[in-house]
Amino acid sequence: MLADIEKSNCDSSKMLRAELGAWLKDLRLDKGLSQRDLATKLELEYYTFISQLENGRGRIPSSRYLDWARALGQDPRSFVVRLLSCYDPVTYDVLYGNQAEVSVR
Repeated sequence: MLADIEKSNCDSSKMLRAELGAWLKDLRLDKGLSQRDLATKLELEYYTFISQLENGRGRIPSSRYLDWARALGQDPRSFVVRLLSCYDPVTYDVLYGNQAEVSVR
């Protein structure tokens, strides 16, 4: 039972990362940047990291969120909210979902 839940979460996570990767690729292409160009803007040693992210593997380190938002011409807050929705959907739902707020008194 627990193994089924973990597999489901893993599959869902892979789908979300693939979706995010496609979005990052679209942002990069909209700016007219190659993977190498973006890696240069971000001062990354290897442009293959861009490829990995765009293919749904890996994560942007949180310490670099602002750099990525700027390099891709995005509003930092909106950019990070989108990352959070894919990297940590549970936290995203707690913060931004349509769930009723519960107050503890």
